[in-house]
Amino acid sequence: MLQRIQTVYLLIVAIISGGLIFAFNLWTTAEGTVVYAKDEVLALGLFVGSAILAIISIFNFKNRKSQFMLGRLNMILNLILLGFFVYRILNSPGEANGVSEKGVGIFLPVISIVFLVLANRAIKKDEDLVKSVDRLR
Repeated sequence: MLQRIQTVYLLIVAIISGGLIFAFNLWTTAEGTVVYAKDEVLALGLFVGSAILAIISIFNFKNRKSQFMLGRLNMILNLILLGFFVYRILNSPGEANGVSEKGVGIFLPVISIVFLVLANRAIKKDEDLVKSVDRLR
């Protein structure tokens, strides 16, 4: 059902991955250039993929097992995105001098992962509740 708490969590993930990436910068280079997710093609693709998976998972409420697996896949996608950010920051020029500045946008995958864990926990709780009711029949 759409009024469950996991829908709220998944909607927050979709808003973070689909909307907030344009509001918060990822990092500022040593030259002073502000880098957003729309400037990095891979980051933009992974963020949009995460938002699409969250929306698909919201409307897949009748199949809780599939919804749970989509949540796990979305977590893996956000971990890949986080790994990309770490790789990009460590290998960017100017990092040896420590001149560049990290933005809030780097922490968006971490926040998404937290809400995905909460959503999967709620989905698992619903699945366990349905299984326990089926045992009583």
